[in-house]
Amino acid sequence: MTSPLWTGPELIKALGARLAGPVPSAVTGASIDTRTLQPGDAFFALVDARDGHDFVDAAFAAGASLAVVDEAHAPALAGKGPLAVVDHPLRAMERAGIARRAEVKAGVIAITGSVGKTGTKEALKLLLSRQGETMAPVGSYNNHWGVPLTLVRTPRDIRYGVYEIGMSNPGEIAPLARMACPDVAIITTVQPVHLASFPSVEAIADEKAAIYDGLPPHGVAVANADIPQFARLKAHAMASRAGRVVSFGEAAHADVRLLSCILQADLSVVEADVMGTRVAYKIGSPGKHIVMNSLAVLAAVRLIGADLALAALGLADLKPPQGRGARQHLNAPGGTITLMDESYNANPASMRAALENLGRLKPGARGRRIAVMGDMLELGPQERQMHAELAAPIEDNSVDLVFAAGPLMRNLYDALPSARRGAYAASSAGLEALVLDALRAGDVVTVKGSLGSRMGPLVKAILSRFPPVSAD
Repeated sequence: MTSPLWTGPELIKALGARLAGPVPSAVTGASIDTRTLQPGDAFFALVDARDGHDFVDAAFAAGASLAVVDEAHAPALAGKGPLAVVDHPLRAMERAGIARRAEVKAGVIAITGSVGKTGTKEALKLLLSRQGETMAPVGSYNNHWGVPLTLVRTPRDIRYGVYEIGMSNPGEIAPLARMACPDVAIITTVQPVHLASFPSVEAIADEKAAIYDGLPPHGVAVANADIPQFARLKAHAMASRAGRVVSFGEAAHADVRLLSCILQADLSVVEADVMGTRVAYKIGSPGKHIVMNSLAVLAAVRLIGADLALAALGLADLKPPQGRGARQHLNAPGGTITLMDESYNANPASMRAALENLGRLKPGARGRRIAVMGDMLELGPQERQMHAELAAPIEDNSVDLVFAAGPLMRNLYDALPSARRGAYAASSAGLEALVLDALRAGDVVTVKGSLGSRMGPLVKAILSRFPPVSAD
């Protein structure tokens, strides 16, 4: 019989809580959202955008085994169901996450970077899960509550753990890295992202390098050898308890080095030297940026003691997730439209990568390459210039039409020649009808923007007008 995720007494102790009500014999999961809560979950009443204490009734109605609440709310919630009463639900969740991490004997990998965190996490999850039970967060649970929540959800007896760590402001990565305590810590790259909160790219590199603070003495730092900040990252790693760096990239000195790659519209063919072992493989997700991240993936696989050859073979099955390059063929009068959904996030580096992928796709008869682009947010004082500079990769990748949404994308739209201008609107909602009316059979279209620019609803509108081709 499989042991539960937590017994009730174990979780109460790990939370540092006092129990009000009957102790549950087992807790089978953890949740902060009653809409996705499963029977048997512990519900953490976090106070964030909304006060989770307002949803305790709904949590018990959905089958929660326990609700973690603070002292101030406990009297009003008495009798609703078993309560774990704590000083602060988020701090308690952190304590429980740290307690669970101390029990886990798995090989643990943590990932950060300006671009490529989630894709790298998903690749490792895919490859390692074929070699043993693997824990990885759903979606992009990489923030101040996402990391401890994922740790609380981690079974004791996994073989591998893969955790993603993000940041928006200074000082966020180090405490999360110490919670995760990874055996291998990856920085995919450093780019001018979140410059609204940091004075320079170097300051961003220092914050990313704080992931190495979580490494134990036997741990290994993995860093991108091709970026200007590599020496800075290496210095941070060497000052950590691990004191060991494995580099990846095209640089001649890289420990995991790209030897060659053939970039195609749907996949890439790669040859690499992985710490002295030559490996040839295919990647089912297109793009040079995916190729580079695959080097970090294989470095981690090797360092964690998993089967390198089996992992390299599995990269052929890697597909881009929804909102991050997922591709669909849509029915349109007289033919089909190819849609690439990149609507989850955007920054200058990922925007260029998306345009390169668009450039590799060949439109059908009378079709065009179309980019539907929303504002890239949190870029700081140079944000207008960074948007205007996208005109060059649009030309380089033979993009025929650009539809731009948002005040920052106005800078790009104005920098384009008139022949490439599809339409501009102040918001994605204002652009919707213009894009739908313009699309026709043979078009290949990518939709990309920061999450706050709300390009996701525009993707849904396209799918509603042009339904996906049946897989039958």
